[in-house]
Amino acid sequence: MARPFKTLDDMGEIAGKRVLVREDLNVPMADGKVTDDTRLRATFATVTELSDRGAVVLVLAHFGRPKVPSPEHSLALVTKPYEAVLGRPVRYIDWEATEAVDTLQPGDIGLLENTRFFGGEERNDPAVVERFAALGDLYVNDAFSAAHRAHASTEGLAHKLPAFAGRAMEAELDALNKALGSPEHPVAAVVGGAKVSTKLDVLKQMVSKVDHLIIGGGMANTFLAARGVNVGKSLAEHDLTGTAEEILEAAERANCTVHLPYDVVVATEFRANPPVRTVNVHEVAADEMILDIGPAATEALADVLKTCRTLVWNGPLGAFETPPFDTATVALARTAAALTKEGSLVSVAGGGDTVAALNQAGVADAFTFVSTAGGAFLEWMEGKDLPGVAALMRAD
Repeated sequence: MARPFKTLDDMGEIAGKRVLVREDLNVPMADGKVTDDTRLRATFATVTELSDRGAVVLVLAHFGRPKVPSPEHSLALVTKPYEAVLGRPVRYIDWEATEAVDTLQPGDIGLLENTRFFGGEERNDPAVVERFAALGDLYVNDAFSAAHRAHASTEGLAHKLPAFAGRAMEAELDALNKALGSPEHPVAAVVGGAKVSTKLDVLKQMVSKVDHLIIGGGMANTFLAARGVNVGKSLAEHDLTGTAEEILEAAERANCTVHLPYDVVVATEFRANPPVRTVNVHEVAADEMILDIGPAATEALADVLKTCRTLVWNGPLGAFETPPFDTATVALARTAAALTKEGSLVSVAGGGDTVAALNQAGVADAFTFVSTAGGAFLEWMEGKDLPGVAALMRAD
């Protein structure tokens, strides 16, 4: 498949060459231990392949949001857990002792200290780019989750050294292209979440790209209110009903069908397993709040997915963290997973809440691709250029 960027397959002979690899190692930690090593595992394919091909692998990454260098933000904390994931030694290298790079042999892996210990990293300072570039011969960006930032290690380096996409970045870009770049129609998008205000750009972009726009979560209440539905005590941004109406009108012009729930699960209090009832959206009482989509609407949405070839999913349909308001999200996710397994649907999902919801439904592995990149995935859905990706596209 021809791609507008170079991959590890295009690198040629790299034995003995120093390869700077931008990865995302920003893992959660508690009591000195990594509590979720998903991001470490995502780097395995790229780092081990480069090592096996005889490169001196120098991993660049950020860790937390340090204002100044500090021990609690040092990647030294991640070195041992990273060794366990890679199954081979990793040499921690402090910025004050980069001469240690000269002692690394072909196949060795070095983990450079937190890139954000340089104030100029986030400003894409040319001096910081030069400092990084001086350590390597080639550059690989494998951190899609940081690609929406024009930092020295995510964007600047791609202009200083021959640049390539790592295996994780390659898989992400291929999946996103299948989902919205050149998808097979009909295309459905599930956009959920609490507030319309956080997904305005996504909604505006989606109506011009997809055939079916399924709106869930608290933001669906704002759209229902825009249509004159009394949503009771439900979370809704009543000041944005005019904007919601504009999006509905834009969808109509673009021949995009917008799906809002017509039956909903309501309760008078938001807590786990309160007394609930399922009602038509026009029967929500003044003291009730909508907390999930109802079974009839969920079944109708499943029927919509059965007519589609491509699905993009960002955000839950209800308050999925609190049972029983995860019911619709779990049911529709399982439908999407089954359609994916039988080969009739390409399903791409992303965003923290979405990944958590798909894991809760037990179907994350059954989707075509699940992106763990939060901000970058959202900006991609908004149709924005991601600086880290754009730099790879322009790289010689």
